Amino acid sequence: MSSYTIIFTESYVRRARKFFKKHPELLDHYEKCLLLMESNPFHPSLRIHALQGKLGGLHSISITLNYRLTIEFLIDDKEIIPIDIGTHDRVY
Repeated sequence: MSSYTIIFTESYVRRARKFFKKHPELLDHYEKCLLLMESNPFHPSLRIHALQGKLGGLHSISITLNYRLTIEFLIDDKEIIPIDIGTHDRVY
């Protein structure tokens, strides 16, 4: 399976910086998720799933049981664009 490209927008980078100032202990989990997303976004440990409602068109992956990363997942273009990061309740 060929790898995917993760494209970081400026707005996402700002959100992520703010998030990791409050949660530096999650950085290792996050980095592992990014590596796994690039090689196989369908890996079971990521628990990727499509979102509905106001977040329709986006997907979510799990960083830990409590923290999620919402992404725009362009399967045909093999691109993943992180949108938001945070607790389950905050990103949904």
